[in-house]
Amino acid sequence: MVENMETVQQLIVCGGCNAKIGPGNLGELLADLPKATNENLLVGFDSTDDAAVIKLRDDLAIIQTLDFFPTMVTDPYLFGKIAAANALSDVYAMGGEVLSALNIVAFPEEKELTILKEILRGGAEKVQEAGAILAGGHSIHDQSVKYGLSVTGTIDPNKIYQNNTCQLGDHLILTKPLGVSIITVGYSAEEISEEAFVKATTSMETLNKYAMDIIRNYSINSCTDVTGFGLAGHLHEMVGDQFSAEIQSKDLPYFEEAYQGAKEFILTAGGQRNRNYMEDKIDFQINDFGIEELLFDPQTSGGLLVSVPAEEVGALIKELQEAGIPAQDFGVVIEKQDKELIVY
Repeated sequence: MVENMETVQQLIVCGGCNAKIGPGNLGELLADLPKATNENLLVGFDSTDDAAVIKLRDDLAIIQTLDFFPTMVTDPYLFGKIAAANALSDVYAMGGEVLSALNIVAFPEEKELTILKEILRGGAEKVQEAGAILAGGHSIHDQSVKYGLSVTGTIDPNKIYQNNTCQLGDHLILTKPLGVSIITVGYSAEEISEEAFVKATTSMETLNKYAMDIIRNYSINSCTDVTGFGLAGHLHEMVGDQFSAEIQSKDLPYFEEAYQGAKEFILTAGGQRNRNYMEDKIDFQINDFGIEELLFDPQTSGGLLVSVPAEEVGALIKELQEAGIPAQDFGVVIEKQDKELIVY
């Protein structure tokens, strides 16, 4: 087995980004909140972007973000690594470098503290891998285990990547395969293989740092990481009211086992929330339920979704793939259509 036999089944499969509030409900919640007007707030929650960016001086800004969720694997150490990689990703999605992190912990009073120690060990290793400082944190007792990080990063204010600034004709790149929630749910139900589970968790614990180290050398117009809203939801944010996007399903990166699992109706609650929100915004020119579910599937610690000019996409894909990053060019930004996304 891939998981530590001393701790297996001590955490339950119930979360990851599959546990996040759906995009429609979240938008309604945020709509009436007071908006910040500070001139140094370069990016705030009103733009639905990955993190806040606050300017300190002309050549330096800080990125602030946090992310935490319930467990989606039974091994505490593995859960810690995945949750930390997911939280750190928002800084990379904006083109920044991670500076420091603080632990966020909710833990049942009756559980063995050795389990929490393994979670924190996994998280600490990922922060260290990012070259950042783990500077403390906060913990509370709760009925279920939850873990994540509050993260601070740095960036040049003139080099911020936002999630809604794509340009007409841009090609769309995704740097990790889709389908991790389908696989984790299917594996816990013994409907998907351990081999597929290992591939999915390896992807989830991989830092997006390595992809961004390459991506930032190109003329990127827009970037975000694909998490709880699924690829369809995050692409909806990227094209906004200005554009639409064509998706070539044959070029999408995904785990074959997730595709087969979706066709066998291994589904997630988060995926159905995403479908309910996005289905009237998508024109499926293909009859393929598996592809539909992959587009709606919530991704925990998913890949970077990148919008890049057509003349640079070939070189960027080549460099990413040569570095072992399974990136794919799967679509293009087009003029506004009746539907936001057209899937072929």
